[in-house]
Amino acid sequence: MKFDLDTAWKDTTSLIRETFSLLAVIAGVFYFVPYTAAQLWIPGMSELINGDFDPNSDRMQAMVNDMFANYWWALLLLIIVQGIGMLAMLTMLRRHERPTVAEAIGNGARSVASYIAAALIIGFGLGILIVLLVAIPLATGIAALGVLGAIAAFVFFCYALTKLSLSTPVIAIEGQLNPLVALRRSWQLTKGNSLRLFFFYLLIVVAYFVISVLIGLLFMLVFAFGGPESQEFGQAISTSLINAIAAIISACLLAAVYRQFTRLRDHAQAAGVPPTD
Repeated sequence: MKFDLDTAWKDTTSLIRETFSLLAVIAGVFYFVPYTAAQLWIPGMSELINGDFDPNSDRMQAMVNDMFANYWWALLLLIIVQGIGMLAMLTMLRRHERPTVAEAIGNGARSVASYIAAALIIGFGLGILIVLLVAIPLATGIAALGVLGAIAAFVFFCYALTKLSLSTPVIAIEGQLNPLVALRRSWQLTKGNSLRLFFFYLLIVVAYFVISVLIGLLFMLVFAFGGPESQEFGQAISTSLINAIAAIISACLLAAVYRQFTRLRDHAQAAGVPPTD
């Protein structure tokens, strides 16, 4: 049986309608508020998020280096807080035994170490891949090898992220705290449907990009007449709002995809049909 994009989107929108008020509370506390505070408080954070800088500028590079050197703990705290928020929202989307908001947040706090560990494992593995496929060929001085390696690395990068994308719902919904087991479970669930799932994610990302640009432009127009400080505040509010909305949609999307894949896996096992990839 194949992954159905239309079913996944219908399930996603259904989850958003049913749980939006509860998820909005969690997203507001764990995404909107800390994201806004980080942009307004950490020097250079807003410019980095919104791309308002010249990457070749010595001043901007110094600002970024200073930001990571002096505020690394705040950035780490932001990652942890948003990780708890995502896990809490996914916990709220369990099909059976739906918990209270407090119980969901508690589960997110208990699971966030596994969530971060899984992300680090993915990042480490992809880092090794880039070294093998891009850095080493470039070191040979043969540009063609570097280009081919970069293309191969990008393809495998997209493939790996697609295959491992369900590790977060596995951690939150199944309660699997072993990051390696969660990653393996995600890989197994998506087997046979990786390409379909990738294009589904791609369509969502394109739609998100268009909507985020429109929202950003709207806020820019609203705060354009208030001076630089008003514009900075408006930009922080708009990007934080987009971030919170994206978190809600992502949680519902991952939960819907996870549910469909568990159904497909159960049906395949019942029919004795081994999935292929």
